[in-house]
Amino acid sequence: MSTSLYNSYLERYPVILRHLENARRNGRLSHAFLLQADTERARREFATVLSQLAACPESRDGRPCGVCRVCRQIEERNYAEFYTLTPVGKMYEVKIGDRTNPEPNTLRYFEKQFHLTSTSGGRCKVGVIFDADRMNEESQNALLKTLEEPPPETLLILATGNPAALLPTTRSRCQLLPLLTNRCEYSFPGAAELIGALNLLVTKARGDLALAEEQAAAICRVAAGLNSDATGRTAAEWEGRLNAAAQTGDAAFVKRVEAQALDAGYGAYMKERGLFLSAIHSFASELYLLSSGIPFGELPNPELFPDGPPSGVPPDLGELVLKEADELLFTLRFNVNEELALRSFAVSAAMK
Repeated sequence: MSTSLYNSYLERYPVILRHLENARRNGRLSHAFLLQADTERARREFATVLSQLAACPESRDGRPCGVCRVCRQIEERNYAEFYTLTPVGKMYEVKIGDRTNPEPNTLRYFEKQFHLTSTSGGRCKVGVIFDADRMNEESQNALLKTLEEPPPETLLILATGNPAALLPTTRSRCQLLPLLTNRCEYSFPGAAELIGALNLLVTKARGDLALAEEQAAAICRVAAGLNSDATGRTAAEWEGRLNAAAQTGDAAFVKRVEAQALDAGYGAYMKERGLFLSAIHSFASELYLLSSGIPFGELPNPELFPDGPPSGVPPDLGELVLKEADELLFTLRFNVNEELALRSFAVSAAMK
């Protein structure tokens, strides 16, 4: 395994990584980090980089070697003591779990792993909570003791794009690592189709109800596909665990595992849905910036306009579309027909 991933982040964030290398070299590496990054990819990749830096047994001058067994296993996500926790369920939240017998993918089960005997041969155990801002107040308070007094040789990483949503008591116990680029990435299924439909809405579909309805239908197709995609991926990920549970013959245990798989599926869907809605709002925001005179090359996400800046757009259109996007996100906070809300947004954006 090469050190290309580490070197790519060293080139982009030299001050942060040199500081971390120096801390590792002098035995002063923090046990808890709050990793803030704009994109999920950056959060996942830098969690890998930081984990290698902390756990590599062949480190030289504070830098991970990138080729030892531990470094390879961390990058391949099969390091025995690399634990992750992600939000699940319809509310897309980190669940706290039962106090005495916590179930997998809950905070208390996650914490329990750090008190087990180490078997990996690495320097430390690593735990990453992705989208940590989805912990509610109860979960964050339950985590405080571990953040304050972690077991020996433990590294905890709270990865988020919204650290302000965490309690001050949680933030104060972590060292902040800001990896900000003011950019977003949209890799959910149908992202290209959504972006294409949004661009047509503000150009060729302007004043054309039939074409606006076509783009509205395209947007709704993307939204509908998110659930089936998330369900399919989760089913594949949980197939082994469900089969193993069925072989035990314990009906109650099978039911619990099925409930966990369902929760994981809901969580995966809610994450993709959040990215989908974020892409719509970002498009509207970028259009507003263009309408306000910001040069195309200075936009945070010019890739939302794959054919370049839209031509023939009225000066006030950006503000109107942004207002419709704001209203869409507000409306979807309630129990409404999502398809109807998306169609209303699309037609209004094209016809106003």
